[in-house]
Amino acid sequence: MEVLVARIGKPHGIRGEVTVQLFTDAPEDRFEPGETFRVEDAAVTELTVVKARWNKDILIVGFEQVPDRNQAETLRGAKLFLDTAGSEDADDDAWYEHELVGLDVRVDGESVGKVTGLRTMAVQDLLVVELTTGHEALVPFVGEIVPDVDPEAGFVTIVPPAGLFDLNTPGSNQAPDDGDDVAAPEGGARG
Repeated sequence: MEVLVARIGKPHGIRGEVTVQLFTDAPEDRFEPGETFRVEDAAVTELTVVKARWNKDILIVGFEQVPDRNQAETLRGAKLFLDTAGSEDADDDAWYEHELVGLDVRVDGESVGKVTGLRTMAVQDLLVVELTTGHEALVPFVGEIVPDVDPEAGFVTIVPPAGLFDLNTPGSNQAPDDGDDVAAPEGGARG
């Protein structure tokens, strides 16, 4: 299965290096020298990593097929794909978005919706769930809340904290009704 690993950004320096926007949580593994990517949205169809280094929090990559800044400029916006078939991921709890989208979401064995996406965030990932009510819920993708992911059986199990599915529903950001709009009883103040 091919997965999108990165998108090429702007050139960096004059020796053909480029910045990359990462879509992987293991850039050190994906951008080792000799790794070859399939390329979309560029004149070249394949790029092989020669070197990769960090400049603060930006990954800078040099490719065998890109000798100078002019060539690097032609790659801006190109997408880099890697075939994950046959590779063994060390983390059994790691999932790609394409493995999760479409899975049934179950709470206490009952279907409550479908996974429609995965948002990769700095602190934790979020499952995007389309509830059977038609609303969207963002579910923290952590073991305590999503204890079971079974792509073969076609479902994920969620143990939602109270109110999780109500967070994005219309009116959910309203303050609870404290009764202030109720008229005071005749002949005196409310008490």
